[in-house]
Amino acid sequence: MHKSDTEYIILTILKDNPRMTQRQIAKELGLSLGKTNYVVRALIDKGWVKLSNFKRSDNKLGYIYILTPEGISEKTILAQNFLKRKSEEYNRLKQEIEILKNEL
Repeated sequence: MHKSDTEYIILTILKDNPRMTQRQIAKELGLSLGKTNYVVRALIDKGWVKLSNFKRSDNKLGYIYILTPEGISEKTILAQNFLKRKSEEYNRLKQEIEILKNEL
């Protein structure tokens, strides 16, 4: 997976599920916890995500991930690039399928 695709997908997950843990994100994406932590930390370092504490019902502190205004803007740019790459990939696959069909 392309690095910016991973960033885009994680930003999308955090926007929709700000209380999701890194372990849950890693499991959902099929990534290692270390890789997930690395990407989330990079998003925080870039200023695209802010980490805040919240009180959970069992009196333990949890974390909530908040996309910053810059993070929302960057997510839009990443989404456009993601769509462009996926569209190009789709068109290449479509051409390959047509070639294979013609060979049969």
